[in-house]
Amino acid sequence: MDGQDYRPGSAADFDRLYRTASSRLLHTLVGVVGDRAAAEDCVQEAFVRAFAVWDRWKPDAPAEAWLHRIALNVAISHRRRERLREVGELVRRIGRPAQPPDPADAVGTQVLVQALRRLPPKQAAAIVLRHHHGYTNREIAVALGVPERTIASRLAAARSRLAAELGVAVAEVGGRSPEAGSGGGAVAGRATKGALR
Repeated sequence: MDGQDYRPGSAADFDRLYRTASSRLLHTLVGVVGDRAAAEDCVQEAFVRAFAVWDRWKPDAPAEAWLHRIALNVAISHRRRERLREVGELVRRIGRPAQPPDPADAVGTQVLVQALRRLPPKQAAAIVLRHHHGYTNREIAVALGVPERTIASRLAAARSRLAAELGVAVAEVGGRSPEAGSGGGAVAGRATKGALR
């Protein structure tokens, strides 16, 4: 995934990792948190956290996957805080009629980003890592810090929920086997990759 030789604790190598990985991390986190500005904040926090422990990174794990794990933990924490804020807002607004959604907001990439946001964060992360970045199951497993065998079932569950959210047949949303290289979903793959650019 990296194709780079990084030395733990080297500031120059960390700068190189930042230049190589920051845009991919941003695309991943936009899919997880559903908001570009929040994703940018999460990416910066992830790099600060990663630099603090850079001297303890072990080269047997790909550096970018290690970085994704840190960034995803930051993003998941952000989403938990957001949900608490949303609950607080809902409590404050209780009793008011809900405003009808603006049809202009329910098209194109916004629909996909919102559908991803409604997935559990780890499922959203798996979908983005597969269909936007083309990561293999092993690379996704390293990034998420779970056994590789967990990834196939997580991707299947994520595709099924995403298909339900988007009203698309499951066969169209990543119908190929999760083991099939970097491939996967005709519809979800293209839509996710395009939407998160």
